[in-house]
Amino acid sequence: MTATEIGSPEMVLVRYGELALKGKNRGSFEHALIRNIRAACEPITPLFVERRRGRLTVVPERRVGDVARRLQDVFGIKTVSPAWGVEPDPERIAQVARAVLADALLDHPPGAEIPFRVQSSRGDKAFPMTSVELDRFVAPRVLEGTTGLKVDLKHARLVLGIEVRTERAYVFVRRLPGPGGLPVGTLGRVLCLLSGGIDSPVAAWLAMKRGCSVNFVTFHSAPYIGEASKKKVVDLVRALSRYQPKSRLYVLPFTEVQEAIRDHAPSPYRTVLYRRMMQRLASRLALREKSLALVTGESLGQVASQTLENMTCIGAAADLPVLRPLACYDKEEAIDLARKIGTFELSTIPEPDCCTVFMPPKPIIKGRLEVCEQAEAALDVEGLVERSLAGVEVVDVAHEGA
Repeated sequence: MTATEIGSPEMVLVRYGELALKGKNRGSFEHALIRNIRAACEPITPLFVERRRGRLTVVPERRVGDVARRLQDVFGIKTVSPAWGVEPDPERIAQVARAVLADALLDHPPGAEIPFRVQSSRGDKAFPMTSVELDRFVAPRVLEGTTGLKVDLKHARLVLGIEVRTERAYVFVRRLPGPGGLPVGTLGRVLCLLSGGIDSPVAAWLAMKRGCSVNFVTFHSAPYIGEASKKKVVDLVRALSRYQPKSRLYVLPFTEVQEAIRDHAPSPYRTVLYRRMMQRLASRLALREKSLALVTGESLGQVASQTLENMTCIGAAADLPVLRPLACYDKEEAIDLARKIGTFELSTIPEPDCCTVFMPPKPIIKGRLEVCEQAEAALDVEGLVERSLAGVEVVDVAHEGA
């Protein structure tokens, strides 16, 4: 039997890492992961998910390869393996295993010596061989005539897996990496302040990775900022929606706020005061939707508003904890992550956002909270907040593949 004769895989084995450490709470994390798997794959095919001894098996009705690739974006998953089914007979298992191994070897450069082993798991105790006996039966049959493989039970880089069940045996080699982390939704809901830049989408992705369900808020200053800027943010939310079942974007009008700060506040403090108002508005929205925290893309020292002093002034206006996943990242690290998650190209489209409106010629570097509060005393802060919230636009965003 050749690699082309084995056909398509029948199912996908799903392994998780951190979930295994959750003790008595592991079941609730597993159920959340199963819900997210079903939601992610719903546009592709119906499927059946089974919990088995610290991992999941996903059996799609069709398009198994597409399902395996889609699961690589589901948080909580460490690796996935497309697996081929065969009747539970040692000779037939060895035939399919040889073809599956030959297919996997196409991914490796010729001439390289690859540490290799067979690793069987026998769920059906009526099967005529133990796991070790099946390993020893299959190994010489798949190695016969094969070059470049060296048996190494302790340090194998290529592991031929065999799982024997009552009705079927499954053979697999490839282990495709998942994103790791925790299933989205297991740690509650947060609201991310999303600009059109590189950092805030990455911060949202990192919050999802830690199990947070993320909704988004952005600020729009028409007519100084056009509709293309809003569309860019919607597209960023759509790209991030690949990693969680549902995404909602709130678009808040911000022109009146910025004009009031321009006309009545000290010029060097404009940016800090803009951001304090953003924190107030985001906090009100977050409390309405029962979010537990805000998320921002702030990184220490990256721009003038992100000194410790200014971040302290800005954060003091929030009514909820402010999570800053990128606080200690440098720009290159954030860019690398943006490329990995598929937001970098969108973020670098040259569209201005509201932070560029009425920029001060010399922004304050070490702001003082008492100066911010004095400046805001000259503003109708509550009225500005209420009018902005009254003009909110709500956009529910699905991933483009949904």
